[in-house]
Amino acid sequence: MTNEVNMRAAKPKKRKIASLDRRKARAGWIFVLPFIIGFLLIYVPMVLDSIMLSFQKVSFANNTVTKTFIGWENYRYALGEYKGSGGTFLQVLVSGLASLAFDLPAILIFALFMAVMLNQKAAGRGFFRAIFFIPVILSTGVMDSIATLDTSVEHAEGGIDDGSGSNDMVSSMDIQTLFESMAVGGELVAYVVDIINNIYNVVNRSGVQMLIFLAGLQSISPAIYESCKIDGATAWETFWKITLPMISPMILVNGVYTIIDSFTTASNPMMSYISSVYGSSGIGAGGARAVSSAMAWMYFLVVILIVALIASILSAFVFYQRKND
Repeated sequence: MTNEVNMRAAKPKKRKIASLDRRKARAGWIFVLPFIIGFLLIYVPMVLDSIMLSFQKVSFANNTVTKTFIGWENYRYALGEYKGSGGTFLQVLVSGLASLAFDLPAILIFALFMAVMLNQKAAGRGFFRAIFFIPVILSTGVMDSIATLDTSVEHAEGGIDDGSGSNDMVSSMDIQTLFESMAVGGELVAYVVDIINNIYNVVNRSGVQMLIFLAGLQSISPAIYESCKIDGATAWETFWKITLPMISPMILVNGVYTIIDSFTTASNPMMSYISSVYGSSGIGAGGARAVSSAMAWMYFLVVILIVALIASILSAFVFYQRKND
């Protein structure tokens, strides 16, 4: 009996082996840990200071900064009294929303169209993929500043004149002539004209979305398309009934990404407006910095609401394939 007890006691204890999911989760947390530490120690204090600044009056005297709590005065002044070179805060905000309403469908449709084309089996498709992603690289950092400067100089000099008195690539008369026998409304004609004249900006801002769509297209099993061919489905039917539903999650991701990118780009009128307020002097009861901080937080709330609205609308049409399907 004693020997049996000793044998049981001598048996080594089995080490608990973490499951694959736990090890992946642990590796993921270790990977994002530097970002979390930096976010908590650097970014969060700056955000809190910005929020407090929007409710304060900032004054400088004898090389000292004095902050006084004044409540919602900066917000009232930003919404009701201040009027900059681009108009009031609400006017510039509405202009930015109108620009987003134009840019969002144009960028998503163009990116999806090019992703479908570049996903086809053809010689040199990797080269063409690189060509369409080059504008994304060139539109960052120093290259973006140079492009912005060139654009401002072009507008200052009157743009490129083709001899017809118009600096646009096409005019509404050209599109109207093309669509005159198709019973197309004037609003659609104007929209198409704006897209064509703004094609440079659309291409520049479609590179990331194009890659995301391309990754989604490549994740679709070829067996699904083969079964569609066997059943006699046309390419048009396959796109609407297979391709589009399968990449609908990518449409949601690209929609949210495009909204955030459009609202935070340096060329956005609202971003330029807030920056101009920050660099001004003698503005409002709390000062230029406090007023610009109030504008920035109101703008942030508007962006969050629009992202939530668009995400909720697109989520209703998203198809998620089950693993067992």
